[in-house]
Amino acid sequence: MRPTFRRLVASTAAAGMLVDAVRYAVPVALRTRVATLFQSPRAAADPRLSLTDLIAEPLRATRTPESAVRERVAELADLVGLTADLRSRHPHAVSDGQLQRACLTRALVHRPDYLLCDEATAMLDASTQAHVAAVIRDYQRTQQAGVLVITHDQTLLDRWSDRIVDLAGTAGARA
Repeated sequence: MRPTFRRLVASTAAAGMLVDAVRYAVPVALRTRVATLFQSPRAAADPRLSLTDLIAEPLRATRTPESAVRERVAELADLVGLTADLRSRHPHAVSDGQLQRACLTRALVHRPDYLLCDEATAMLDASTQAHVAAVIRDYQRTQQAGVLVITHDQTLLDRWSDRIVDLAGTAGARA
């Protein structure tokens, strides 16, 4: 690890804990507090996994008992509208909207305190976009979670956000 990066990581504190490691060296309780929903579900999904396994992967990585994994996957899949039939399919056999809902489910499996959404609805049709936004907004309200949305969609921001920071006029922002 580069010395500059190491100092940056070592000086970062979260939840009263000094973070002085990266990846799996970070304690699970801290590592699972933040989740990300990316713009492209195809790039974020392992094509070898069924949607069930894709959703369950973060739980299995933290050695969650299999019975709890199955229960959590079913609970969240129902929330986002993924039927058992869809969950048995692989990414190439579902639409982008269905795959993005699976990725959203995967992002929420650990009940993160913070959710980062990087253009997460950009490639979705209007009804799927509204559904994904509603699920995230509901999660935010019920879990008191922080959500950071990065998007160019002003209409989505107006409906979804409590506070908007526009970086267009700031130093360092590029057009």
